[in-house]
Amino acid sequence: MPQVTVQIGGRDYKMACGEGEEAHLAALGRMVDERFAQLRGQFGEVGDIRLSVMTAIMMADELSEAKRRHETLEAEIAALRLAGDDVAKQFDARHADVADQLAAAAERLERLATELGEGSRRE
Repeated sequence: MPQVTVQIGGRDYKMACGEGEEAHLAALGRMVDERFAQLRGQFGEVGDIRLSVMTAIMMADELSEAKRRHETLEAEIAALRLAGDDVAKQFDARHADVADQLAAAAERLERLATELGEGSRRE
């Protein structure tokens, strides 16, 4: 199993990961380290444990918001799909209606053409 060393708050942490996930784990480590450094800059030296907890809480809050937004977007997508299905059904119904009307008009035209043809033969 591959191992990656991530640095957070100036400390190195060796972590195992799945094959091919090394770059992703390293990127996640950099994200956490950036947030950790940001909080350290805001609050000063309040202790690594406290900064770690604050970092975790802030990132969990962002994740929670992202999940909420994802659920909202999923609901919007579902509503749009339903609306699209309704529009497709309306289109199909109107298409069938127009096709019936065209067929009826074609029959009338054929009848009229036949009647006109018979009328011109009589003259």
